[in-house]
Amino acid sequence: MSVPPRWRSPLRLRRGTDWARQEPSWRQARPALIAAALERAGARSSGNWFAVGAAGEVAAGGRPCGRLVVGTEVVLWRDAAGVLRAGPGVCPHLGAPLKDGRVVCGTLVCRWHGLALDGGPVAGWEPFPAYEDGVLAWVRLDAAGGEEPAERPVAVERPELRGAVAAVYTGLGRCEPEDVVANRLDPWHGSWFHPYSFADLTVREVPDGTGEDRFAVDVSFRAAGRLVVPVRAVFTAPGPRTVVMRIVEGEGAGSVVETHATPLTGPSSPAPRTAVVEAVVACSGRRGFAVARALAPALRPLVRRTAGRLWRDDLAYAERRWALRSTGRFPG
Repeated sequence: MSVPPRWRSPLRLRRGTDWARQEPSWRQARPALIAAALERAGARSSGNWFAVGAAGEVAAGGRPCGRLVVGTEVVLWRDAAGVLRAGPGVCPHLGAPLKDGRVVCGTLVCRWHGLALDGGPVAGWEPFPAYEDGVLAWVRLDAAGGEEPAERPVAVERPELRGAVAAVYTGLGRCEPEDVVANRLDPWHGSWFHPYSFADLTVREVPDGTGEDRFAVDVSFRAAGRLVVPVRAVFTAPGPRTVVMRIVEGEGAGSVVETHATPLTGPSSPAPRTAVVEAVVACSGRRGFAVARALAPALRPLVRRTAGRLWRDDLAYAERRWALRSTGRFPG
């Protein structure tokens, strides 16, 4: 009798292969191929929307949150109905930091002189469009983005949140958004640069400049020792600052990892800073996954810690790329 897929273990025992004995990937990771994919991603529109963090970081009735986006101070809070509000973080009266204000019955009150903001225009202060998608919070900056404004951020297909575990990681790097995106559009580095997490990585499909413009990758996630979980993942770049990895075969099929690169500094900054805002939305058809959903509050810090370990390396990659580009030494 065959065993139903949901009862089969996703774990596989791989042959012990030394890190240095794996097949080199540098010939396949052609700089021109990565650069072309990066250029096409940069040509896609974002509608001037920037991911600023987890939607849950802006709590109803809580303190306002301050962000720096493309050199612009932004303040976010929730009004009395729980709707996300955003606008310039500089008080129009005498320049107080509105992130240090208080939210009173959904109204943001400046601590310097009591100027009250309900989310509408007042005293020269004009709101920014804000949006939340159940996982991330977004702000639209038309002057900084310079594109045709869109009503909503570019939609990413995700698993139904009621049946998934979602977590958001945020990290900071001394680089530009394109360096973060370039890192994600180089899947070949996975098992070389992150051997603690990935093994047996093979890129099966690369972009040809048409259609969805995708990288398809067979890779095994390390579980413990020689135990791994093999999957097929597809990487796409739906916008100039976004790369999405979706598991299409294997355990957790349908799960997504969205990586958003949000510039903190302006485009001409000699010392650029970029925030990596990464949303992990995991799902599984296994019956035991219901337990994982019940334990989601405890699992989210673990997911963020795992993402943080990977991004410690990947931000070093992105920072190195920018350092070489900014001095004319980048070979790619």
